[in-house]
Parts: sequence; C-alpha cells; structure tokens
Amino acid sequence: MEFHKFDFIFEESFLLHDLQICVQQSWQQHYNQKDYAGNWTSISLRSISGLETDIFAHPNSEFKNTPTLEKCNYFKHIISTFECEKEAIRLLNLAQNSFIKEHKDQSAGYKDGFFRLHIPILTNENVVFTVNKKVLPMKVGECWYADFNLPHFVSNTGNTDRIHLVIDCKRNDWSDKLFESAGYDFESENKPNYDNETKLKMIEQLSFMKIEAAENLILQLKKELNLL
Repeated sequence: MEFHKFDFIFEESFLLHDLQICVQQSWQQHYNQKDYAGNWTSISLRSISGLETDIFAHPNSEFKNTPTLEKCNYFKHIISTFECEKEAIRLLNLAQNSFIKEHKDQSAGYKDGFFRLHIPILTNENVVFTVNKKVLPMKVGECWYADFNLPHFVSNTGNTDRIHLVIDCKRNDWSDKLFESAGYDFESENKPNYDNETKLKMIEQLSFMKIEAAENLILQLKKELNLL
C-alpha cells in the first residue's frame, strides 16, 4: 500500500484552537536541511527528551509528551484515537514558497512495524504532496497514511503556510485490523522487494528463457516499472 486516506475526520476549528497554543512556542528548522528549500519548521508534541525543541524522530526510542501537548486537549483526543504506542509526534510547517525535495526515508512503512499519519491543519490549493509520483489530495481534518520508504515530495506555492499534525505509531493488533479494513496486502510483506535496476536486469535475463512462466514474470515486472 503506497498510501491511504482513513475514514477519520477531525474538526477544523478544534485543530486551529490547539494550533494557536503551539504557535506561541519556538519552532525549529527541520534537521534534514539538504532535503528542502525555503522554510520548513517543526515543534514536538512528543519527543525523546520531552522538549518541544527536540524534533528528532528516531524510531524505536522512548518518547515523552511535551508540556505543550498537555495544554492541547483536542490533539490529545486525536492521539488517543489510535490505539497503539506512539513515538514522535510533531507539527510540521512548510512555509509558502518552500518545497521538500523528493527523497526516501528509512524503515518508514507499515511492513517495518511503523506507520506515520498526516493530519492537515492548514493547507491551500497550491500545496502538492506526492508519494511515488502520485498526488495525495490532502484536506484539512483528514487522516492519511503513506509508505515513506517510497520517493515523496512536497511543495507549497500558495499564499499560506502548510501545517500538518504528524503522528508516528508502532504497529500492533489494533492497527493490523485498521490496515486490513483499508485493503492492506499482508501477503506482500513476504515478497522480495527489488529496486528498479534489479528488475530491469531480471527482465533482460528472463527474456532468454522461452517459457510461459518467464514471460508472465516479465509482464509483471514491466507493469511494476510502468513500462506497459
């Protein structure tokens, strides 16, 4: 599953109320400065140190609620909706005339025992968010999952900032049921995941084998590479 919009819908006015609490804090420039141009800032609601300025999102670490989160009752309600352990929770602000360069994250998909949720709080029609070259039409209050192992890119050429509540979660039985209802293919987790270069080499080698099984596999690989 590359991405999915879950059925959760959160109230815009309540989101904006808690955002106003958070904008009074000091927001930090994102630490991956090579991955963006313009202004991309963040504040932590749950961090390793328990500080708002600690915006690192290292998986499999111990995280604590920040004092600011304790003041944000609606954000706490949203977080409790997801019945699993939480890791980093942040607000991420991509300012107008800024963009996040296409890149991949490490171990950032559901098969890795992890899932990252995006809930837009502020956005505009000129924000473009793509995963694997496909556009995610995220609207305020919606809840989106994406496999960030895949190439992803964000641009904001609008006249307002784009601010998302981003929740990092650890997979469990509850989330398995949630993803199953969304059509997640659990069997695909056991299939090998080859990069595009390897797939092209496989097609080249399989083309010498004049058997139906090889031809079927070539067809499947070409579909995965969008060559058909």
